[in-house]
Amino acid sequence: MLANCYFGYSFVVVITMAQIPGQENKEKTTALKGEQLDLLSRIDLDELMKKDEPPLNFPKTLEEFEYAFNEQGRLRHTTTGEAYVFNAREDLHRWNQKRYEALGEIITHYVYQLLETKCNLTKEIVPVDATEEEPKSFIYLSADAMSNPAKLLVLIQGCGVVRAGQWARRLIINQDLDSGTQIPFITRAQEEGYSVMVLNPNENHLEVERPAKPTPLLSPEASDEPAEKRERKDDRESKKKRDFYEKYRNPQKESETEQIPIRENGSPEEHVLYVWDHFVSKAAARNVFVVAHSYGGLSLVELMIQREAQVKNRVCAVAMTDSIHNIWHQDANKSIQEWLQQHCRNWVSSPEPLDTPVEPMLSDCPRVSAAGQENGPIQAIIKRTTLVIPTASDLVDSLNTNASFVNV
Repeated sequence: MLANCYFGYSFVVVITMAQIPGQENKEKTTALKGEQLDLLSRIDLDELMKKDEPPLNFPKTLEEFEYAFNEQGRLRHTTTGEAYVFNAREDLHRWNQKRYEALGEIITHYVYQLLETKCNLTKEIVPVDATEEEPKSFIYLSADAMSNPAKLLVLIQGCGVVRAGQWARRLIINQDLDSGTQIPFITRAQEEGYSVMVLNPNENHLEVERPAKPTPLLSPEASDEPAEKRERKDDRESKKKRDFYEKYRNPQKESETEQIPIRENGSPEEHVLYVWDHFVSKAAARNVFVVAHSYGGLSLVELMIQREAQVKNRVCAVAMTDSIHNIWHQDANKSIQEWLQQHCRNWVSSPEPLDTPVEPMLSDCPRVSAAGQENGPIQAIIKRTTLVIPTASDLVDSLNTNASFVNV
């Protein structure tokens, strides 16, 4: 609007600007975002969480959880006899997830007990020269693991929350112990005269709670801050609200923690290398056999890259299950690729009949079908031969066929 004066008369000229295309929608979107942020700013998410979510305090034992493993190794409620139900409380995913994780920790220690009582394995601390103060891990060994002169079985699990003796926590909880633990492999191997080493590649650090940061005192001059600086601070506060809202919606840790790595065992690859150097390579067994699941296959290939001559000299054969190793990304040389072709099989998820060759993605170890088993390749191996490990005499003549992996 413009105002001008001519000869004592005032004229008002109104100029209407054309609406810029999309401007109206942009203004509406901006206004809507502002309303949402304003709504978030008025929500006390601490109070919301207290009202909607029960305390994250869970039982410490299976008995307190009112669950037990029956004679078939299936987890059942001690009163109703029903299987574990994840959604114990509707619309409280975070609480249900935390409950599941708490049960998983109990089961981890339950499996440790089975390794010691049912399988008669002993715990060996790593690093072997660890001090009392430093973080440490452990593996499990049979009594003859270092002295058996004939054959040694080494079990390497995949990555994630699973610990020594487990293949998959989900299978232990939802199906049975035989499906989700390494116990069937261990017991059958011991019956057939194998010594056993159970690795623990995911125990890589000690997790401790990080001390809370002191709340900074507000500056007396805070109210005199420039408008632009106050706007940036408001934006940060809004982001904190949104982040906290996401924390409410998604399962996350309640307190900040920091991880102190375990010396020479700070990753699955480091752990496998360490156990090889300090245990497997020093064992008396002339023939070493390996079962490696998922990330365990990657760790084994990494071990070969680091200790190629030693592995070739000691390891007779490897049974992999859904291994995620990659000879290109891991930069495995041609001789390693050739060795994998001759000494390994990788059982993978496939609808084809059991042991049917599956098209390889890379030119390394042959892939064969796990026959669409509900529990995947691990269960396929158990069902096929109870325990799939090649005998030394089979290696020369039959490792190029599907029949190369036979009973212990």
